[in-house]
Amino acid sequence: MIFIQKEIQLRPHSRGFHIITEEVLRPMGDIRDIRKGMLQVFIKHTSASLTINENADPTVRQDFESFFNRTVPEDTRLYKHTLEGEDDMTSHIKSSLMGASVLIPIRDGRLNMGVWQGIYLCEHRNHGGSRQLIVSAWGMPA
Repeated sequence: MIFIQKEIQLRPHSRGFHIITEEVLRPMGDIRDIRKGMLQVFIKHTSASLTINENADPTVRQDFESFFNRTVPEDTRLYKHTLEGEDDMTSHIKSSLMGASVLIPIRDGRLNMGVWQGIYLCEHRNHGGSRQLIVSAWGMPA
């Protein structure tokens, strides 16, 4: 059994949905040694989230942002937790709806995702700053 775990610090991203697949995989070159296994990506924040979705057409990411802004409106009159601004509680809600981790199969040293799938950082803050991820891979050796 092989087990690899690394902490990755992402550069700051603007608010929105960003494909980070390569940023996650770059420091995880050791997964090439895994024949069959799993990769988990966990974000250590409560105002950003992770998901897997369309990796080709950028309008998908724009539509995600529009949908969440309509679904969870930024109106401080609606929330009590607003210490850090209008996007404070809304970011926590969006993060809970999307989730803090993704789990992806590994096959023959590569992520076994669909051709049009990518890992997204969902940045829900106007100025979220850099984000930290814990990336864990485990499985049977090649």
